[in-house]
Amino acid sequence: MSKIMSIRTEADLVGYLTRYPVEVTFGDEPSEAVFDRYHREDFLMVSDGVSLDRKRLIDHVRPARKRATAVEVEVHDTVVGEGFAAARYTLTAIMRKGSPIVTEIRAFSTLAPDGRLLRTDQFTDIAP
Repeated sequence: MSKIMSIRTEADLVGYLTRYPVEVTFGDEPSEAVFDRYHREDFLMVSDGVSLDRKRLIDHVRPARKRATAVEVEVHDTVVGEGFAAARYTLTAIMRKGSPIVTEIRAFSTLAPDGRLLRTDQFTDIAP
């Protein structure tokens, strides 16, 4: 496994939010290696009530590698404490065909002892 990236401070969280989508979508490394750098293997995301484990999240990324040309993240608010992190941010995916997809995200995460993400519950809105 590649180096583990821990979230201990708000700057670490901003770094994760801005780097991870670009690395996992456009990086040279396999999606699995990038995922494991930031998340525990047993990571679970619940997005708008839908549970996504490691396999489902990685499967979700593969088509994005073909459809998107860029991903931009603007972080609005962050909070990091002992074992938790929260953020409000906007993710914009620039697509090869069609209009950009702009998503407003509010995420609440549990951190593992090593600082990687263990669980994230997020709520999203697609911007008009």
